[in-house]
Amino acid sequence: LARLSAHIQEDLLGKEDWQQLLGAELAGKKWADLKILEKDPCCESGDAWYFRVGFAFEQAQLVFAAKVLKSRSCSLAVQTSLGVHCSIQRVIGHFTDSLPQELALPRNPRKHRQSLSREEDTALFGSPPVLQVLISPEVPYQTLADFVKESHDVHRASPGHYERLACLLLLQVCTGLEHLKMQNAGQGDICPENLLLVQCPCPPLSQQGKETSLGLSLPRLLISNFFKAKEKKRPTSTTQEQDWTKGRNRLPEIPSLSIYSTGLKRLAMLLLHREPCKMVSVEQAKSILQVLLWGPRQELFARSKKTLALLQSWMDVKRALLLLKFAEKMAGAGGSPSLEDWLCCQYFKEATEHTVYQATQALYI
Repeated sequence: LARLSAHIQEDLLGKEDWQQLLGAELAGKKWADLKILEKDPCCESGDAWYFRVGFAFEQAQLVFAAKVLKSRSCSLAVQTSLGVHCSIQRVIGHFTDSLPQELALPRNPRKHRQSLSREEDTALFGSPPVLQVLISPEVPYQTLADFVKESHDVHRASPGHYERLACLLLLQVCTGLEHLKMQNAGQGDICPENLLLVQCPCPPLSQQGKETSLGLSLPRLLISNFFKAKEKKRPTSTTQEQDWTKGRNRLPEIPSLSIYSTGLKRLAMLLLHREPCKMVSVEQAKSILQVLLWGPRQELFARSKKTLALLQSWMDVKRALLLLKFAEKMAGAGGSPSLEDWLCCQYFKEATEHTVYQATQALYI
């Protein structure tokens, strides 16, 4: 499973040595060396605007995201030293330069359609703005905040698909935060406005389910805001968190619409517990989401007493079935493994009967 997980991640992200070679090629490059593909941002996060740009490399035209920072608060040294991870935004180049004439910054925050003209830019900044730009191989199309705002109708129409997608997106946040912790790096402003969504390659028609037609295909979620752990400490709680933790009845309402609803509500209560010592950690939240997505279901314990031996047997069977499923995909019967396959593979690669026991204890009360 470890080799399989590494293979799937390489398919999703590309080879690391190729990224290093490309980074060397981008060194010293500025706007003039890039082909601007669209004058309006393809995405706006809380801390940056993203523009689609092209770059010629080895007789190919590659498409990247030019991340134009709204301020200079980004810790570039941290972001470029984090290593490769599916849930962490990569930076393969950076520069500081005046904004090109053809690019338009939004007039109002997070409203792409109203853009500043060049004359308004000059009036606002005094001269064409000189801004810090990061080049990323991942091109975001939306933030998590935008996705939530635009998907209320889909949630009502197909709650099971929507809430499963919510679990997978939250799981990606947890895996990214866990990676940052291992790298001794702190997450910056982790909020839905700074969590980016990037489209995964479209699966073949034979693999497309109802979620594809509903617009609920799983995207990659990227954490894009960082600082050194010693630079800054996150406040113990925000005003909103303080409101929620004063009483459980203040938690956001999560109606029971699918098999995931109760678990999501339980996780929210554990993450926002009124007693900090009883709040679950990122690692525990990740384990709970994995159990919610791939089991074991509560029905298993209705038939048999929950023991470590039972969980070990269940995991052995699941791992064997998972390897058979991937063997069929690798043989060409079902296409290439997907991001969800990688997340599932990570679960059964890392989980032990002890971590699964603890997660089921927290989830199934």
